[in-house]
Amino acid sequence: MIEAYRREIALIGEENFAKLRAAHVYVFGIGGVGSFAAEALVRAGVGRLTFVDGDAVAESNLNRQLVALRSTLGKNKARVMAERARDIDPSCRAEAVEEFYNEATAEQFRFAGAACVADCIDDVSAKVRLLAAVRGAGVPAVSAMGAGNKLCGNAFRIAPIERTRECPLAKIVRRELRQRGVSGVLAVYSEEKPLTPLGMEGERRIGSVSFVPSAAGLLVAEAVVKTIIGQG
Repeated sequence: MIEAYRREIALIGEENFAKLRAAHVYVFGIGGVGSFAAEALVRAGVGRLTFVDGDAVAESNLNRQLVALRSTLGKNKARVMAERARDIDPSCRAEAVEEFYNEATAEQFRFAGAACVADCIDDVSAKVRLLAAVRGAGVPAVSAMGAGNKLCGNAFRIAPIERTRECPLAKIVRRELRQRGVSGVLAVYSEEKPLTPLGMEGERRIGSVSFVPSAAGLLVAEAVVKTIIGQG
């Protein structure tokens, strides 16, 4: 498999690539942001990846989620991602946990020994619970903030969550983490002011397009890789 990663090794060096091959990374939430983060981590050569999501691919996911194809409708997102990862790199130890992270399932996850955790969960309470658990275990965490109701992929930034601005979700998560004494979370957030979705008649939902969640997901992967190789 070295040939597949030759160009990356030319950029980051054999020592840093070896760190990625030895790393275990969790990705929670395999949706619009998480699926792109997950695939970028596979293609970066991360040796072991655990994908966590209890949701199934739906037709409404086709506009923005990498795991969403006509052929995958109805299938669990984490399982689809793990199969995709093994197709890209058969040596990647890709695992699927077909559950949502919440109060009932949190105890099954032990993060000691993980190189990093990527949080791409939408639910605020689950996100805060996860970040508190990860940082409590002394493991680096990269957390994706809101990607909905945005049109500018180039407005995303990587920064400690204490330095985020404009993002309503980041404001809530920042406050909740501070109240719990949790620090050291790296956030991927947008400085674009959220738009008001026009929606369809009789509907109220968060709007999203193909190129915004994907941009956020690739930055999540960047932050994870740089954390692992010590360039974060």
